Amino acid sequence: MHPDSHETATGEPAGDEIIAPLPRVTLQAFCETPAVAATMQAAVADRRMDKAHARIQMGGPAAAVEAFRSAPTPNIIVLEAVADPATLVAHLEALSESCDAGTKVVVIGHVNDVQLYRDLMRRGVSEYLIAPLEPLDVLRTLSELYVAPEARNLGRVIAVMGAKGGVGASTVAHNLSWAIARNLDASTVIVDLDIAFGTAGLNFNQDPPQGIAEAVFAPERLDSNLLDRLLSRCSDNLALLAAPAVLDRTIDLEEEALEQLLELLRASVPCIVLDVPHQWSAWVKRTLLGADEIVVVAEPELASLRNAKNLIDLSRATRPNDALARLVLNRVGVPKRPEINAAEFSKALGVEVLSTIPFDAQLFGTAANNGQMIAEVQAGAKATEAFIQIASMLTGRGEAKRNRRSLLEPLVAKLKRRKAS
Repeated sequence: MHPDSHETATGEPAGDEIIAPLPRVTLQAFCETPAVAATMQAAVADRRMDKAHARIQMGGPAAAVEAFRSAPTPNIIVLEAVADPATLVAHLEALSESCDAGTKVVVIGHVNDVQLYRDLMRRGVSEYLIAPLEPLDVLRTLSELYVAPEARNLGRVIAVMGAKGGVGASTVAHNLSWAIARNLDASTVIVDLDIAFGTAGLNFNQDPPQGIAEAVFAPERLDSNLLDRLLSRCSDNLALLAAPAVLDRTIDLEEEALEQLLELLRASVPCIVLDVPHQWSAWVKRTLLGADEIVVVAEPELASLRNAKNLIDLSRATRPNDALARLVLNRVGVPKRPEINAAEFSKALGVEVLSTIPFDAQLFGTAANNGQMIAEVQAGAKATEAFIQIASMLTGRGEAKRNRRSLLEPLVAKLKRRKAS
């Protein structure tokens, strides 16, 4: 019946819950109260409903029966019912006479009645929700209509983007993915989206012959087997989808260019970290706002503050059912440089600073030149601790025990077997 609450007090998804985006489906909702209609409007405006075509109207089950007497039914019908159970059942029987095969029906009721629930299930209703409810309740239910139970452990997508060029967002993304994989024991893929100038291959000391270009420029060829071949292994728990970093073509991608790639990754590994380039195009915006977590990396200076505020405000406006974008202050404490302190930065943006990473030219320079992560150069450095803290906050995981054996996910496990052969 009404799903257990999986939200925090702010309405954000809690812990590791990931709600999968809906496929390209049609949906019509017939509401009877303004509160449920408003909830449905908020749900269909969510990023996870981008592909769906939805229409919300009033009138309840009676209006649905009338609407579909001579019109084809959509993939999903959502009905709010305030009448007695007998009237609801009568409307459902009338509706069943015109429902197309495959149409799923979700009922939103106002009574917690087990007998009614069982009766509705016997009549083929997909789910019964009890009002009042939140947009996430609706989204979770609609998503589960199309996600098989064995595929519901979807990977979490973390998008890392710099507030401006040169703030070290790629370094943060790479070390964050390392911390998730090594310290939190979660199989992770780092995806370098800066196809022309990406540095992930250099930072992980990898030079794979193939990478993300093959995935995004020929999406019709992309499947799990090809994706497996495109990934290169950086460690037991970490794989890299590298950028070619060549200028043989311009990067004029379609807005939805990365969707198939991300769907495959979500189904294969628990954590995907996107190193998002500092540019603003349709595909960058869609990819950034479609992530489960957004990390904005800034330096403590004015241009970073302005740009970070723009990104966080956009996140706040377009992702009402998600956590706000997170703020990481990098390169803090550059000698003789006037800086905006973290408290002022946080107040101006209206968000807490997730972590501050101290400037250390020697440490970061050595790691970059050696193709190593910060933890490999200096395990006890403050920056190393900061990356572990960021990883824990973003994934909801505590630091794993060092002697615990990794449970590798399919893609990373395949990489290990292939490399050993």
